[in-house]
Amino acid sequence: MKAHLSVFALTAILVASIGITPAFGQQSSIVVTTDKSSYSEGETILVTGEVRDLYSGTPVSIIIKAPNGNIVRVAQETVGADKKFSMEHTAGGGLMKTEGIYLITVTYGTVNRTTETSFEFGGSTIIPTKEPSTVTDTTVSVQGSNDLIGYEITGGKLLGISPDVEANSLIISIDATSNGSLTLTIPRSVLDATINGGDDDFFVLIDGEEVEFDETTTSTDRTLTIAFPVGAEEIEIIGTFVVPEFGTIAAMILAVAIISIIAVSAKSRLSIIPRY
Repeated sequence: MKAHLSVFALTAILVASIGITPAFGQQSSIVVTTDKSSYSEGETILVTGEVRDLYSGTPVSIIIKAPNGNIVRVAQETVGADKKFSMEHTAGGGLMKTEGIYLITVTYGTVNRTTETSFEFGGSTIIPTKEPSTVTDTTVSVQGSNDLIGYEITGGKLLGISPDVEANSLIISIDATSNGSLTLTIPRSVLDATINGGDDDFFVLIDGEEVEFDETTTSTDRTLTIAFPVGAEEIEIIGTFVVPEFGTIAAMILAVAIISIIAVSAKSRLSIIPRY
C-alpha cells in the first residue's frame, strides 16, 4: 500500500512540476517582450528577448506589423552569449501612422522557432519635415550624398527620395496615377545590401507590403525595376547600408556597427520572408 502511495505521490509531484515549470511560451524556443504595453509618437520601443538554444552565427529576425498587416520594420539582431537580444524602434514615421495594436514576430533560425508579442500605438500626429530632394526628369538627389540616383518611371511621378538610417533604407515617394513601374539606378555609395563581402538581396515594400522586383548590378551601381499599382504612394528599399543624413564620421561608425551584425548573420538575412 505504501509503495502505491509513494508512486502516486511521485507522479503527482511530476505532473505538478510540469504545470509550473517556467516555459518559453507555446513557441518554446524564444521569449520576447516590450518595455511598455503602449507607446506615443516619438517614444522608443524597446524589444528584448531570450532564446532557449544558442546557434552560433545565427541572428534573430524581427518583424513589426501594423494593424492592417503591413510591414513597418524588418530587422536582424545578434544573439549574445547570454542568449539575449534586443532592438529599438522609434514609434511613428511613414509606415507607422495608424492607431491600434502592432504585432512583433520573432524568428530564430527556422519558422518552427517563432514567437509573437504586441503593443498599442496611439497614432501619428507629427508630419515629417525632411529636406526635399531635387528631382529632374532623369535623376534625383538624396540627402547626405553627392551621388545622384538615375530613374525612369511610367504610370506616375517620382516626388522625392529620402534615407532612413535607422532602417538602412531609402523611402521613395511617388504619385501613381495608373499601374506602372519605376527603374532606379542606385549608386552603391547611397544604398547597398551585402553579406560576407558579396551582394545580398534588397527587401522592397510598396505601402508596407513586400513585392518582387528585377535587378541588375555593376561594381558601382544596382539597378532595380519595381512594378507598382495605381494609387501607390511609398516604396521602401531596405539594404544593409544607406548614406546617413548626419555626416561622414557618423557614416563610419554606422558602417562598423553594420559590418559587425553582418559578420554573424551567415546566409540567413530575412530568411523568414517567403519569396515566390
